[in-house]
Order: sequence, then structure tokens, then C-alpha cells
Amino acid sequence: MGHDLFSTQNSIFTEKQVESLNRLIPELSAEQMTWLSGYLAGFNAAQQGATSMVQPTAAQPLADSGAAIRTATVLFGSQTGNAEKLAEKLCGQLSQAGFVPTLQDMGSYKPRQLKRENYLFVIVSTHGEGDPPDNAEAFHEFLHSKKAPKLDGLQFSVLALGDSSYEYFCKTGKDFDTRLEELGGKRFSQRADCDVDYDDAADAWMDGILQALSKQLDTPAVVAVSPAVATQAAASSYSRKNPFSATLLENLRITGRGSSKDVRHIELSLEGSQLSFEPGDSLGVVPSNCPELVAEFIEVSGLDPRAIVTNGKGEDTTLEDALSHGYEITTITRPFLEKYATLVESRELGRLLQEENRSQLRNFIHGREVIDVIRGFPLPGITANQFVGLLRKLPPRLYSIASSYQANPDEVHLTVAVVRYQSHGRSRKGVATTFLSERVPEDGTVPVYVDSNKNFRLPEDLNAPLVMIGPGTGVAPFRAFLEEREIAGAKGKNWLFFGDRHFHTDFLYQREWLDYRKKGVLTRIDVAFSRDEEKKTYVQHRMLENSRELYAWLEEGAYFYVCGDAEYMAPDVHEALLAIVEKEGCVSREKAVEYMRDLQQGRRYQRDVY
Repeated sequence: MGHDLFSTQNSIFTEKQVESLNRLIPELSAEQMTWLSGYLAGFNAAQQGATSMVQPTAAQPLADSGAAIRTATVLFGSQTGNAEKLAEKLCGQLSQAGFVPTLQDMGSYKPRQLKRENYLFVIVSTHGEGDPPDNAEAFHEFLHSKKAPKLDGLQFSVLALGDSSYEYFCKTGKDFDTRLEELGGKRFSQRADCDVDYDDAADAWMDGILQALSKQLDTPAVVAVSPAVATQAAASSYSRKNPFSATLLENLRITGRGSSKDVRHIELSLEGSQLSFEPGDSLGVVPSNCPELVAEFIEVSGLDPRAIVTNGKGEDTTLEDALSHGYEITTITRPFLEKYATLVESRELGRLLQEENRSQLRNFIHGREVIDVIRGFPLPGITANQFVGLLRKLPPRLYSIASSYQANPDEVHLTVAVVRYQSHGRSRKGVATTFLSERVPEDGTVPVYVDSNKNFRLPEDLNAPLVMIGPGTGVAPFRAFLEEREIAGAKGKNWLFFGDRHFHTDFLYQREWLDYRKKGVLTRIDVAFSRDEEKKTYVQHRMLENSRELYAWLEEGAYFYVCGDAEYMAPDVHEALLAIVEKEGCVSREKAVEYMRDLQQGRRYQRDVY
């Protein structure tokens, strides 16, 4: 890209104008550049949308007289917003280092820009079993196609976000890293693979980029950070690293007697926290491990619970406290198994970890926890610090917020399905779900923070129709949507698809939906209870039964939302929607796929799946 200060994202310029303007940039004087950078700063501050440019103020020269503009593109693919937040952070740091960074969402990035890029920094998460996020699918497909250009002049680096409890850890980031090199790009700095606790690894990756830039370039220009970056830096005093202690207000079971599920409606107080949120955001809950499981760990390991170790925050504490609050002691991850297999010198574990035995490893991990590995492969003589060194930090759990802040100030509501099951002869239970439902006493507190999700948002147009697909606890954010729409006086139609097992025991928030229906806030509700009839019926079947009307809503400009299970439900709903577009739109499969991608790029098809 060389001197590409302009881009076709700036809609006031045509593509030919952009090319002409970028050719002129090296010939401009320092005074002209100062004026131009100030003009673009004002223009970009006024722009709305997913793509923005971080610019200096008009009072600050962009570079010393005669210096070329240093440009870089930060490209992100994000499902829940973490990659986007990190991309914004990197843009701020690049701006301070003398660059004019362009922040771009993969969903709106024009692939033809690739050949003009000079520095490209990719931040992308992996979704599900190795899949790219929704907004990265099209770009990922293009980059791996024959249409992808040669990128001999490109310098790039990739930050990959993932979860090591999944088989294909950080696969999307690895895909981009490998493919960019195959196309001729030069790796500016090594890829970093981040687990759920990504802060330190991401900061180290950014520091490495800035250090490499300082070596490669002359003394960086002094550039003021734009108001947008300054605002981003001024985060709330409560965050993932510093959660707020929210008082428990209510813990109510909302499944009926005889249900096979235990679903709780949890209400927490945020009074005094100054935390706020929007519909579509999640609440991060920082749980503690089950005391009985902690005691079993200590007994099996033969270690002293009072032994001093380092907790997940780098502080000294007792082994018992570290296992209770600092480390993950349930989920088996590949890194844990690799370290444990080395210490125990187990041929069996070593064989499972071989690449050709992925399916066997998957079967071994399924239904087992860390305690099963320790019992099955004892390691006598291990020290307390060695023991915790095998474990990853205890990650927070995210729950879709089930309430509107405008409707319930200083409160946050959650819909929590309590996880309990039997496997391999043991009783198992979810860390956070049983923490919330069983171990927080009345008037007790829960460490929480707000996790913003810009990729799951209500439309600004209050007249826009909504279609919401939320089976089971996936209905939680749609409770927030309707509360918000009601208090805002939105006139747009609302259509909810809800599904679960049984009508009489599992119809979550039934009275509220019926009340919204009576008021006219909820235009329509279609339900599917899979165990009430011989033939199982799910939400996607209800969609297909109402295909004509559903397609008509889309043609009217409806926004389509999906929340819930990523493994089965979300793909089935996606396939049903494709079939509806193909049938009712009288188009080919390829055209239906294009239609769906247009919906995604226009933010009219949004998913919060897990």
C-alpha cells in the first residue's frame, strides 16, 4: 500500500480518486500534510460504521518535514468482540508510534486492497471447531482461493485467539499466518497463539511489533492519539482483571417440577459499580472451584494444602486457595496433557498426543476431567509449584445478559442452565453454573464484569423488524432486546422462535412472552417442544413451516438474530434460512449464499453462539 492514507472505505472518494490521491502524497509539503491529516481526522470522527481510521489532530504534524506517511492496516475477525478490542488497542499504540493505522473489520474489508498493503496486522479468533468467526468467513474463503493475489511486498503478523480446551486451538489464526506466507508475505513478527486468558500474550505480541518497527524505521513521528483511541483507553475501573463484587438479589429456578433441566434466573446488583451495558452484551462471571473437588485434588496429589505457590495472578498464596480461585481444575486441555505426559513419562499419554491419534485423544478427553488424569497416571513426588504449573488460569465464564439496563438500572439478569451429569463412573458439575446456583449464599457476592459485544446489537432504527431465534437459555438476550424495545417505544415488529423439551416444564419466561404478546411488543411467537410429540420438532422446523412470511420479513428489512448452541442448533438454523431464501426467493444455492452474506455484512444477520 506504500502511502495509502486514503481508502475506498472513505465513501467521498472513488477508487480512481483514491489511487490518484495516494500517488500525490509523497509530493506534499509538511504544511500540506498537516492540513490534510487534520481534515481527515475531522472526516473520520464524523464517520459511522465498523471501519474507522485512527488519525492525529490537526494541531499535530503527521511527520517531520519531508517524511513519508507510515501506514498500517489492522484487520480483525471477531465473534464476541475480543479481537476487535485488541485491534483498537493496537491502533492506538501504532498511532503513538508515528503511524496512520486503518482499523478494518474482515467483513467489510475489500480483498483487492491486499496488494496495496505494506504492513498488515491480523487479529482473529477461532470459532467452534476450528472455524473462522462469522465476519471473517468470506475473507478466509477468498484468501484460500485461486483468486488470492501474490503478496510479495507485504509484511504481516498474526495474533490468534482461541481456547485450548478445543481440539483445533487457534486454527483460524494459524490458517491466516500460513496462507499469507504462502502468498509471498514476509512475517514481520512471529504469530502469537492466545488462550482464553489472552491479555499478557497479546500485550507481548504488540510490544514485539512496536520494537521491531522502531528498529526498522527512523525515529517515529510524534502523533497525538485520536479522541476515539483516548476514549477506548479510558476503560471502566471494573474489568476482567478487576471484577466488581455484585450482590446476589435473586436465584430462582424457572423450570417446572419434573423437568430434566435446572435453569435459574439470576439477578445481581451493580449498584455503585458505574458499570453499564447494552442488549447483546455478556456478563463475565469469575467463579470459584467446587471445594469438594479441591479437597480431592489435594488428597490425590498428597500435597500440603498450606504449601505456598503462585496463583493465577502471579501472587503468593496457599495451594488450597490457588486451586480454589486461581486455576482451572476441570477441563482437560492439550497443553496440560503434554506437560503432564512429559512429567509422568507415560507412553500411553504420549501416544494419544501424536497427530495421527487426534480422534483417540478426542474420545479420551470426552467426559473426563483433570482429576481423572491424575488418578489414572499418578505422579508421586511432584511439588506444589510443579503441580499448579501444569494448570491454566481459571477463566471467567460469559453469560448473555437477559435484561435491559434502561429497564433495570443497577441490575443485571442472567439465565443459567445448571450443568450436572454422570460420566466414567463419576458425578460431574459445571464450575460456574453450580457456583452461581449452589455456592453463592443469599446476599453473597459474585465477581463480575461487562463484556461488550459489538457484533450482537439491536438496530438503531426503532422501526426495523426483528426475528429472534433463541431455544433454551439462548433466549436470554432476546428478553433484554424486548425490554429495551419496549422502554424505547420502538414500533418495529418482533418475532420470537423459542424451543425446548417440554411445554409444561421448560417454557422459560412464558408469562413474560405472553404479556409482551398481549401488549403488542411481541408481534409473534412460534415455539417448538421437542419431547412433547413422537416426532421431534425444533426451531428450524418452525422456520421452514413459516418460510414465506419469514422471507417477507427479511425483504422488509428485518434483522435476524440467533443465540445458543453452536454445535448443532446454529448450523441447522443457518441451513434452514438458506433453504428459505433459495425457495421463497426463487434463486440458486449460490445466490442464496450471497444473500446471506449480504445480510451478515449489513449486520442484519448476527449470531451469539457457543
